[in-house]
Amino acid sequence: MFKGIREDIRTVFDRDPAARNTFEVLLCYPGLHALWAHRVANFLWRHKLRLLARLTSHFSRFCTGIEIHPGATIGRRFFIDHGSGVVIGETTEIGDDVLLYQGVVLGGTTLQKIKRHPTLGNGVEMGAGSIALGPITIGEGSRVGASSVIIKSVPPHVTVVGIPGRVVTKREKPAMDLEHGKLSDPVAEAIRTVIKDQHNLEERLKRLEIEAGIADDTQKIKGKAR
Repeated sequence: MFKGIREDIRTVFDRDPAARNTFEVLLCYPGLHALWAHRVANFLWRHKLRLLARLTSHFSRFCTGIEIHPGATIGRRFFIDHGSGVVIGETTEIGDDVLLYQGVVLGGTTLQKIKRHPTLGNGVEMGAGSIALGPITIGEGSRVGASSVIIKSVPPHVTVVGIPGRVVTKREKPAMDLEHGKLSDPVAEAIRTVIKDQHNLEERLKRLEIEAGIADDTQKIKGKAR
C-alpha cells in the first residue's frame, strides 16, 4: 500500500512542474485525493458493499469536485491535473500512465446494464473539457485535444481534435505532454485544402482556354475600361 502511495506522489512530481514538495502534494492536490478515495470505494464495491462504496465516492466528489464511480477500473500512475468537473463512469477502464485535465468526461450512451463507458489505453492524455462517450477504445499513447468529443474508437498513437473528434496527426511514441498550441485545426486544414484545389482548377481552366483560343473575359473587361 505504501509503495503505491509513494508512486502516486512521484507521479504528481513527474506530471506537474508546479509541485514543490511532498507536504504540498499531500494537502493541495484534489486529483490525488480523489484517486485514493476511489481505491477505497472500489475495494468496497468489489466486496459487494455497494452503498458504502457509493457514499465514499459521493463524499470524495463533495471534497474534490471529481466524480469517479466506484465500479471504474483505474491503472497505475494515473493523474488528474486540476481536476474540477472530471466525471468517470461505472464501466470505464483506464490503463497505466493516463493523464486527464479538468472537465474531462468519460460517459455512457445507453441505459442498459452493460459495458457502456470508454476504455483508455496506457499513456492516453485527454485535454481540458474533452469528452469520450460510449464503449469505445482510445488507443495507447493517443492524445485528445481540449473540448474535443470522441464518439468512435481511436487508434493508438494519434492526436484527435474537434467535434466529433478527428485524427489529425500520427505519433510513433506514447504521449507525455499535451501541448495544446501544437495541435492541428481540422477545420482550418479543410479550408486550406479547398482553396488549394480551387487554385489548381483555375490554373487548369486558364490553360484549356488558351489552348482552345478562347478569350479571357476578364481581359476584355479591362480593355473596355481603358
